[in-house]
Amino acid sequence: MPKRFTLAEAQGLIPALNGLLREAVALKTDYDEAEREVQSFSEHVMMMGGVSVDRARVLETRKRREALAAGLRRSIEQIQELGCHIKDLDTGLVDFPTLFRGNEVYLCWKLGEPSSGFWHGVDEGFRGRKPIDRDFLDHHEGDSPE
Repeated sequence: MPKRFTLAEAQGLIPALNGLLREAVALKTDYDEAEREVQSFSEHVMMMGGVSVDRARVLETRKRREALAAGLRRSIEQIQELGCHIKDLDTGLVDFPTLFRGNEVYLCWKLGEPSSGFWHGVDEGFRGRKPIDRDFLDHHEGDSPE
């Protein structure tokens, strides 16, 4: 059964999650840059042949890309091990599964926000975010009883 968070648990994870997510976003940005460089090398070889390509630079860029990919995978795994769902790494969007009126919903947090102040249904996504109001607080169940 997937982890379900109380609002307090989700809020308590945000400081650690903030650091992990910032690291993942930076790694993804660096990975994307390395990937563009590798693609540029490949395009150059296809158009001009491999005669004028700095092979050592190509190999170094590929090694850097692979190291960044491994670091990114580790960062994502660390976040997922907390029970969170990364919804959009480019914008730093993370959801925390919870229960509201007996239905699974997500507490929603975006990198840069001080806390999780919103929730949405599992099929609604970011555009369906609703503020955490008194009704939500009164009917939020967090972890299901065992």
